Amino acid sequence: MPPSAIQQTRKNLQSAVHQNSAGTRAGFLERMFTFAFKGLVYPQIWEDPEVDLEALKLTPKSRMLTIASGGCNVLSYLTADPKEIIAVDLNRAHLALTRLKLAAAQGVPTYEAFYRFFGEADEQANINTYKRFVRDRLDKQSRAYWEGRDWMLQRRISLFSRDLYHHGLLGYFIGAAHWMARLHGTDPRQIVFARTIDEQRSFFDKALAPLFDRRMVRWVTSKKMSLYGLGIPPAQYEALAADGGGDMAAVLKARLEKLACGFPMADNYFAWQAFGRGYASGPSGPLPPYLQSTHFHEVQDRAHRVTVNHRSVTEQLQREADGSMDAYVLLDAQDWMTDSQLTELWAEITRTAQPGARVVFRTAGQPSILPGRVDDDIMARWEYRADESLGYTARDRSAIYGGVHLYVFKG
Repeated sequence: MPPSAIQQTRKNLQSAVHQNSAGTRAGFLERMFTFAFKGLVYPQIWEDPEVDLEALKLTPKSRMLTIASGGCNVLSYLTADPKEIIAVDLNRAHLALTRLKLAAAQGVPTYEAFYRFFGEADEQANINTYKRFVRDRLDKQSRAYWEGRDWMLQRRISLFSRDLYHHGLLGYFIGAAHWMARLHGTDPRQIVFARTIDEQRSFFDKALAPLFDRRMVRWVTSKKMSLYGLGIPPAQYEALAADGGGDMAAVLKARLEKLACGFPMADNYFAWQAFGRGYASGPSGPLPPYLQSTHFHEVQDRAHRVTVNHRSVTEQLQREADGSMDAYVLLDAQDWMTDSQLTELWAEITRTAQPGARVVFRTAGQPSILPGRVDDDIMARWEYRADESLGYTARDRSAIYGGVHLYVFKG
């Protein structure tokens, strides 16, 4: 990536995260997060695309805007046959990963090779697949990223021969959590062998829940920097901790309980990633929609409908025409924003929204963060679907967020 592009990445991240001066403790933590977030954070995105698709109600006429993150959901949304998807992100690694997935969807000739590349992501054959079918389809910056070297001096594309899902901040965080659990005599991987919800519940109650009473676990989780591996900046840490009355260990225990016990292991690829450190062996296990064999040709045929840009959501919307968008996915980005940033964002969403347009976002805490923070005149034009939002929150298999929220534009 050219120096000017790297500088712009830093500027955009700083604008999104830095809310306090560098000389304060809060400002120091924000800058440490910015430093950590510059690289690959999410090898796999942690928002449930099936919940998103249910809430968005995409049609062949839909134009949608989403944050790219790891790219999994961008490709999964293609299964609903929208007219156009615009994916934006401030993280160059996430942009490169999204573009890699799109290029592979268009270039890799067989489902088996595509699944091996992103489903297993741990074979040398993937490097040959990249060289034969993917590299020439990448833009110059993404190709430079994947063929450049990481902090271990290995080419980044080699991640797909070294188990991608063990890497990135999230992969390292999960690995550290497994190490800490084993230190206390528990192997989280054992839960993937549970055959029923009752067996999952038993394992959680006997093996996982007691870990959160351990002094080391409580000390680590009380530190804001400990959750950088989940992509949680200091401002979002406060919102998350508030759900447990300031007790972060209690909040994480409750979220892990839902992940471990809320859904059958056979249906929840998020649980497999957290406890098994990868997808279930073979393409017959639970997978995100874009990796399922039944959707391979749909994703392959529609990948050209996606545009990927290095911008914030607000910056992208400033380039869009009035009334031109039907759907928006904001992930949890609003948890990072100040009131003025939220109002600027929603002013652009409102300007560009078609009547009936839908906005889906997630929050670390349970309630929507918009009331009282975004201009009342703007929010008066939107209907908050409270009951539907509660249902989506309950059905989100990633279990990491306190709330999944749906707003519908009244016009």
